[in-house]
Amino acid sequence: MGAGAPFRATGTTLVVRTDGAGDVLLAGPAIRAVAARSRRVVLLAGPGGRAAAELLPGVDEVLEWRTPWIDPDRPPMTGERAVELLGLVRRAAPDNALIFTSFHQSALPMALMLRLAGVARIAAISGDYPGALLDVRHVVDESIDVPEPERMLGLATAAGFPPEPGDDLRLAVRRPLPPVGHLTGPPGYVVVHPGVTAPARAWPAERCAEAVRALRAAGYRVVVTGGPDERALTAAVAGGEAVDLGGLTSFAELGAVLDGACAVVVANTGAAHLAAAVRTPVVSLFAPVVPAARWAPYRVPSVLLGDQGAPCAASRARVCPVPGHPCLAGVTAEQVVAAVRELTAPTQRSVTAARHG
Repeated sequence: MGAGAPFRATGTTLVVRTDGAGDVLLAGPAIRAVAARSRRVVLLAGPGGRAAAELLPGVDEVLEWRTPWIDPDRPPMTGERAVELLGLVRRAAPDNALIFTSFHQSALPMALMLRLAGVARIAAISGDYPGALLDVRHVVDESIDVPEPERMLGLATAAGFPPEPGDDLRLAVRRPLPPVGHLTGPPGYVVVHPGVTAPARAWPAERCAEAVRALRAAGYRVVVTGGPDERALTAAVAGGEAVDLGGLTSFAELGAVLDGACAVVVANTGAAHLAAAVRTPVVSLFAPVVPAARWAPYRVPSVLLGDQGAPCAASRARVCPVPGHPCLAGVTAEQVVAAVRELTAPTQRSVTAARHG
């Protein structure tokens, strides 16, 4: 349900999604809907989401600001930081603003800041009474786990930006992507991406290395990916058995690497959603600290591994609260190989897509 009149879908629209890369990619379908009815779309992202924001179709400009009530490192909220944000927004001069959040986040601090910056029309999901902070208050039943892209599309529609007829509403990136064949060799390899931003979501490194060896033994070429701060991890996981691209790719190049893969083995992190955005099947090693129904790879063939009923379920923990990390430590390399085979077998692709898409 919504409160307040839908926006006049014209002019410049500011879209806010200031958390990680995966969250920004999940906003893609809603942003395309906004772009179809806006002269210009400006996306306000955090440092961890900027590279993903720059890949989204429909985005004309990206602004960057670390949000103290969203950023996991919790930078201090100061007057200087507030002035910085007000300046960014005033220079963008948006006619409308949509604040995208996850179910456990509040949109009202950002709504206050945008109001102070002079934004005339603001929409957000809010279970709390917003007073004069929102022009469109969209209320949803948070007891129901709705996929994040659909939750954000609901807000966009309530604000007067329904999706365009013919949009498949899947995740997407701008193309063409950079060439990466000189790094990976020809397409058709399996990517193993061991890194995560929250340790509670990681499949143990030794299990990742076992999976690389098992995949190689099963006849797959394997490419291991990771960021600049994950070089030691990717080297250990590759172990001389796989191509190690740790620290060698930009975010766009990572997208291209995933695009050339026949399957991606990855935990619940940005690379999983980037794989979905390039339509590559995903073996999802999913720790249940957040609901898979909300954050599993969206509308792409996938196999979900991990104990979704483990004691950490729904805890939103960033560091595993249960000794031994039982939700993922029990997943075996053999299960991963079987999942890759399921996703890459030509006769199984349509069946898997219907089951997991």
